[in-house]
Amino acid sequence: MKKYLYYMLAAITIWSAAGASVQAEEVVVNKGDTLWSIAQKHEVSVQDIKNWNGLSTDLIHPNDKLEVSPEEFYIVKSGDTLWNIAHTYGVNVNSLKAWNQLKSDLIKPGLELIIYRNGTKQAKAAEPSNTVVKAAATTKPATEKSKTLTVTATAYTASCEGCIGITKTGVNLLENPDAKVIAVDPNVIPLGSKVYVEGYGYATAEDIGGGIKGNEIDVFIPTTEAAMEFGRKDVKITILN
Repeated sequence: MKKYLYYMLAAITIWSAAGASVQAEEVVVNKGDTLWSIAQKHEVSVQDIKNWNGLSTDLIHPNDKLEVSPEEFYIVKSGDTLWNIAHTYGVNVNSLKAWNQLKSDLIKPGLELIIYRNGTKQAKAAEPSNTVVKAAATTKPATEKSKTLTVTATAYTASCEGCIGITKTGVNLLENPDAKVIAVDPNVIPLGSKVYVEGYGYATAEDIGGGIKGNEIDVFIPTTEAAMEFGRKDVKITILN
C-alpha cells in the first residue's frame, strides 16, 4: 500500500561537490527473512517490494539486496518545470501536483517535491542531480486534521472458519492478501478512514466485527501464524481523515 503525504520521514541526504547523488534505501536479506517479514518491518506491501525490485515471485535468498523505500524528494532548481520533472521520473504532472498539493503548475527554485516511484527500476534511470532520498521510518503524521487514539488491537485472517474473506466495504481479502485493512467500530472510526496503526503501518478502515466495540480494532494479516503472533495489545492509532 502506498504511504501518505502527511508523514515526514527521517532524512538521509547524500551530497557531493558536483551535486547530490541518489541511493535508494536498501536492505540485505538475512537467513530466515521473507518478503512478508521485510514488508511488515518497513511498513510497505509485499507487492510494492516485488515491483520496486522487479521480482516475479516471492522467493528471495540470503544476501540479496532489496529496495524498500517507495519515495524520493526532489529540490526544484532554476529552469525546472513540472513537466520536465515528471518526464524524468516517468510520472505525470497531475500526480506530481496531487502528491504535493499544488494548485497550479507554478514551481519555484528551492521547493521540495515528493515523488512516488512507479514501481519499476526504469523509473530511476535518469535522476536529477538535486534529489534527496528520505528513508522510511515510523514517525507520526504532522497534520492538523489527524486524531490519535489508544486502542486494543487484535489480528484476523480471511481464511478463518466461517469467514467469507470479503470486508464490509467489499474488499476481497482472499484475492488481495497484501491489503492493509483494519476492522473497526464505525461509531469510533468511520469506514473508509485512512489510518496509521502503531506496529502495523498505514491502512484503511474497511471492515467491522461483532466483537469490536469502542476503542478496539482488528488488523488484517494474511496468515494464521502471523495473526497469532500479533496477539492482543494496546497501540496508538492515528486517523488521517
